[in-house]
Amino acid sequence: MRGLFKMECVLCPLLSALLVLLSSSPECNGQDTVKQAAGEARVREGHTHTLTCHFTTTDRFPDLYWYKQEGQGAPKYMMWRDKGGSGHNSPEFDGSKFGAELVGNSLSLKMEAVDVTDSAVYYCALEPTLTGNTNTLNKNLCSKDTQ
Repeated sequence: MRGLFKMECVLCPLLSALLVLLSSSPECNGQDTVKQAAGEARVREGHTHTLTCHFTTTDRFPDLYWYKQEGQGAPKYMMWRDKGGSGHNSPEFDGSKFGAELVGNSLSLKMEAVDVTDSAVYYCALEPTLTGNTNTLNKNLCSKDTQ
């Protein structure tokens, strides 16, 4: 059996809102970006898989985050890393299975012993991240897009 990792634009409304917030932030001035490959990755169960995102920022010491979204559920915080070498994994995402490395302007998420429960949409974010009531935000963005 194979695990399936989706990095498609399921979260486009949320990520679009995040980009709007980032570009309207006074300290960002629209110069911060996060890019991550789109599409699906098929990985054999038990193997290791790495996802990578690339970013640009004017912040000398940025914090970057990985999130996991299963189905239509809310994204779950997995971990953060900073340029100084610090980081934290959520207890749900044990460091022996999930790890991240921030090198230059790339953040990698390494998953050991992949299994079917790892099938999800994974995405990274550059601080500041979007928090709060995202249901209202997504609803408003969708309404705006359909007008």
